[in-house]
Amino acid sequence: MAKITLDNLAHSYYPNPKGEDDFALKELNHNWADGEAYALLGSSGCGKSTLLNIISGLLHPSQGRILFDDKDVTHASTADRNIAQVFQFPVVYDTMTVRNNLAFPLKNRGADPKYIAQRVQQIGQMIGMEAELDNRARGLTADAKQKISLGRGMVREDVNALLFDEPLTVIDPHMKWELRTQLKSLHHEFGHTMIYVTHDQTEALTFADKVVVMYDGRVVQIGTPQELFERPEHTFVGYFIGSPGMNVIPAQVSGKRANVHGSSLNLGRGYGDLTGKVEIGIRPEFVSLTQGKGLPVTVRRVEDVGRHKIVRADLFGHEINIVASEDMPISADMNRVTFDPNHMNVYVNDWLKVGEAA
Repeated sequence: MAKITLDNLAHSYYPNPKGEDDFALKELNHNWADGEAYALLGSSGCGKSTLLNIISGLLHPSQGRILFDDKDVTHASTADRNIAQVFQFPVVYDTMTVRNNLAFPLKNRGADPKYIAQRVQQIGQMIGMEAELDNRARGLTADAKQKISLGRGMVREDVNALLFDEPLTVIDPHMKWELRTQLKSLHHEFGHTMIYVTHDQTEALTFADKVVVMYDGRVVQIGTPQELFERPEHTFVGYFIGSPGMNVIPAQVSGKRANVHGSSLNLGRGYGDLTGKVEIGIRPEFVSLTQGKGLPVTVRRVEDVGRHKIVRADLFGHEINIVASEDMPISADMNRVTFDPNHMNVYVNDWLKVGEAA
């Protein structure tokens, strides 16, 4: 287990980067605590795998350092970093049995045979492959092979960190849920530092203690699922987290009031006079569809998703979403919306602006 420090870290795949846009991973300075589980979350191409490969030693950064427990490992090999990494697509030895595949990392380090047998049995049970332990890996399905790969990554208890690069891509949905649960149990039991790359917010939010949201090569927010939901520090976090994501609406802000197309809203906090690209953000859960008061909207459609209804509406030519309770009747004369001022955020050039208490 290790505390992982990213010190002035950045990476470009160009030999002579000319500017910030040439960097796939823009400058990062972060400390990730020993023993916590992190998820790197973001859309394809945002830099998640680049960062993971730098941490593992598969990629050398263009600038900066990476430290494990304050020891500089920037130039250390993957083996010397003492990490385990599981990749998106299964890497197994087809001619070996499942048991020998799982045992290989331990045998390679000279572990006691009794410990190896016990640990392999434990991992085999964890990944649901006890019955296949003595079968050869050749001929197994892709998801079975990925389970072996996952198990081989988890079999060592002495690693500094466990790194997972979208490991459940080829796993069937039910097994995904089981393996996520097992990974969380493993983390609670052994306290490994874990870093899990995914573009799936459900995977990230159910697995991690802290979610590291990346956008355009940057870490835009590190927080608990609750923090990401309630106080997105960047509009991308608001869009990406939640289903549907946060409503982001252009506005003019002065003091405690926001002006949206001539309609005034109480923000609950003071912001002064803001310039630049100013927007307000509010989760659909904190928008109410009403009649007679609030901002005028045109309801486009209502989607009943079982636990609640999602109302798709038009606000001054801007699409917004409203989450309503399943049993709430929605009539034609409900053509106004109100926003809860306690859950409105203000953004300037996409970044959260912290207001002063009223």
